[in-house]
Parts: sequence; C-alpha cells; structure tokens
Amino acid sequence: MGPITLFDKSFLQSLKVDESVWFDNFFYSAICPIFYVETLADLKKPKLRRPPEQEVGIIADKFPERHCAPMVHHQEMVIGDLLGNHVPLTGQIPRDPSRFVQSDRHKGVIFEGAPEEEAFLRWQSREFHDLEREFASTWRANLESLDLKRIPDEFRKLEISGRNCKTLQEAKSIADTLVSGTDKTLEMLEFAFFVLGIPQEGRNSIMGRWLASKFLPLSSFAPYAAHFLTVEVFFQISLEASRISSDRPSNRLDIAYLYYLPFCQVLVSSDKLHRRCAPLFLKENQIFIWGPELKSALSVLDQHYSALPESEKEKGVMHFAPYPPTEIESIVSQAWDRHLPRWREYAKQPSIELDSNPETVKKVRQLIDAPSLQPNAADLDPENLDFMSIRRNVHQKKGKWWQLPHDLEDNDEKR
Repeated sequence: MGPITLFDKSFLQSLKVDESVWFDNFFYSAICPIFYVETLADLKKPKLRRPPEQEVGIIADKFPERHCAPMVHHQEMVIGDLLGNHVPLTGQIPRDPSRFVQSDRHKGVIFEGAPEEEAFLRWQSREFHDLEREFASTWRANLESLDLKRIPDEFRKLEISGRNCKTLQEAKSIADTLVSGTDKTLEMLEFAFFVLGIPQEGRNSIMGRWLASKFLPLSSFAPYAAHFLTVEVFFQISLEASRISSDRPSNRLDIAYLYYLPFCQVLVSSDKLHRRCAPLFLKENQIFIWGPELKSALSVLDQHYSALPESEKEKGVMHFAPYPPTEIESIVSQAWDRHLPRWREYAKQPSIELDSNPETVKKVRQLIDAPSLQPNAADLDPENLDFMSIRRNVHQKKGKWWQLPHDLEDNDEKR
C-alpha cells in the first residue's frame, strides 16, 4: 500500500489519470478535508478554462480509490484534544468509524464509504448536489473576502511581533517557543478559542481541565492542539513579517494542510508555499516530495508497466504491481526504502493468493453484516477489537489500467 501520504490539490491536478493509478497503487493517501473543500470551491471559481463541473470532475477522476482514508477535520480533533480526548500523534490516520459490530463473540469496526468518497464518485459522473453548490458559493465568497493583511486582534494579545523576523525559520522558532513555553499558555488558549470559534460552554470545560492540570504547557496538555497553534502562530508571524504574502487569500487555505502533518509519513505538493514552509514542521521520520518530481517518476512507471503483455495487465495492477519495480530507482522506491525498509525483501517472495473459498467469504460477510453496537457499550474496547473492515468503491478500470481483474464477475466488487 505504500507510505501514508498527504497530498494537495495542486499535485493531483497535475497528474494524468493513468499516472494517478500508480500514485494510488504505491502510496496510501490520507485525505485532507481541506482538499475536499478546495476542490468543491472550484464549482464557483471564476475564469476556469473549462465549465466548473468539468473541472471538478477531472480532479475527481484522479481521486485515490483503493488506498486512501479521509481524515477527521482538524477543528474537531483540536477541540477534542483540548477536552482530553487526545489524538494519537504516532502516524496513524484519524478517521471516524461508521459502526461497531458483533458476530458471536467477535467484535470489530466497519469503515463504510465516507461522505467525501461518495461525493468524489458522484463528481466523476459530473453529478453535483444543490447543497454542494451552495457550500461552494459560500466557501469561495469567504475566501475572496478574507483580508490577510489584518492580523486578528486576538493574535495581538500575545504581544509578539514578526516585523523584525527575517526568515521563515525564525518565525517557526518564535512559534515553537511561544506554544511550548508556560508564559502565555492562557493567552494561547484564548487565541485557540477565537480561531476555532469554540462556544462559551466548551471554553469553560477546557479552562476547567487546564486549571485542574496545574497549568501544564500546551505541548503536554493537548499535543495536537499545540501543533495546530504552532502552525497558526507561525503563519501569523510570517504574514506580519512579509515572509508569506498577504495578497493571496488562498495562502490561508494552503497553510491549513500543515495541520494534518502529524498523520502522514510523506507530504507531496506542487504548491510553492508548501515547499517553503512544510520542511520546517516535518519530523525526522517524514519527508517532503516536490510534486513535479513525483509526477515524473509516476510517468516512468506508467511507461514501464505499459510494456507488459495484455494478458498480464488484465490481471489488474494489484496483482502484477504490489511493490515498486526493484529495477527502477526513483523517488517512489526511495520513499518505500525510507518508510517500508523491508519491501525489497518481500518483493522477492511469491505473491500471496487471496482466500476465495466460499466458506471464508461467507464468514467475512457475516462479520460485516453483524448487528451494530453502541460505541459506549460496556464491554466494548475500541483499542482491542477482533477485526476491522474497510469498504471501498473501486472502478474496475481507470484510464487504461485494470485496477481489478478483467474477468472479475461479481459486479458488487467492481465498484
């Protein structure tokens, strides 16, 4: 499945459909909610080369289908973190389970298709709901009316200035010191309340928890909230210092992708702001890949696999390309070497055939169709489940490539 990867709209737009198949095949995409909103906003974007519906549909055609998971919105995660429902920052993708189920004594979780995934499927057919069009209009209007030259009054309460800040690295250092320190934790919490629009009841609960913690610094009190605020403070300082332009309202949207960095191993983007800022926030176990470089590597892979005989291609890319080709060195194989270091060893082993025994399939379906459990069931331990099921809608063929076997008969499994 490949390294967990966060990508932005500019990168996916740059790909051809055939190249997007290989991105989906060799990288596990953590889908950022900002990507969904940004794509949807194109429905009301002026001066597009094509009709808006066609433009959005073209992006949807390249959307990852097989190896992807939509993430929970950062606002929900930050507020939950401040309230004590901490988000693991160990690299896994935060997503909401559709339902918990029980079959006999076996308990598990089912991840159905998320609304974002269903939307992109519809957009591939150029189908758009009225509500989505209204949302697109509102989002586009808000983006165009945003004045980044006006630093929020709440930020001024922190009593810091970026006017003498000469580099982005310096802005990041100031933000780190401010968020991880103990001098202005209260002011930082109030700034978070303002930015996130937390109602008074929620603010009281968070403040009560912080007081009970004996005034822990944010990095200990709510680690993900601390990351979010570090990005936000860095952005505000950089704006004031003119290290980031305040003439482009879209910079606010672009910087928001960095809120989701703790949940990926790779960030790939063709956005210059990401290229300048993201490396400042990456940990030692994370890498940034410049979009044009990955696009070039995917094009080479597309040409490589195009030389296979048709009989092999019809088995589906999942069959003949479970790993990158070991004979081609590229940014793709380098990413696998970095994050899946034993893949070359596994690539030499015979492929494992899926168990299609009718009895096995029947047991799996029984688990999937089992009665639902309430998340607060007394004997339900979400950290210790017996199984997990992820349902996906996958096109049997995408571009020129069979993603699933050509002779697959079960239509329910084709898409």
